[in-house]
Amino acid sequence: MNIGTAARQTGLPAKTIRYYEEIGLISPERQDNGYRDYGDEHIHKLRFLRRARSLGFGIEDCRQLLSLYEDRGRASADVKLLAKQRITEIDAKLEELSSLRDTLARLIHACHGDDRPDCPILDEIAGEA
Repeated sequence: MNIGTAARQTGLPAKTIRYYEEIGLISPERQDNGYRDYGDEHIHKLRFLRRARSLGFGIEDCRQLLSLYEDRGRASADVKLLAKQRITEIDAKLEELSSLRDTLARLIHACHGDDRPDCPILDEIAGEA
């Protein structure tokens, strides 16, 4: 099938599919006319990659996950380690977002929100607080 059909079947943009090919995550066959030819195996890999990316895994993690998925002799501990590392990253991001929220809430509370020009929110952003 062509890239448009592969895109429709996987929910990925054609540009993303081309990128995955460029970085070696997938390797579709080429027809005599040079067009990419995707088979069921490619569709399965692309769906796998879409789901892994939706869980927040980076490209190199996806490369590892795909390799582990294809390796029937894999140790599930390797997969679990990658998932645990992702949770650690998510937890750090949640902590950062919580801190940002607290800071903004404090600034909103400190701002009078009236017709006066002084604004603690702008002062904080400008580094003048």
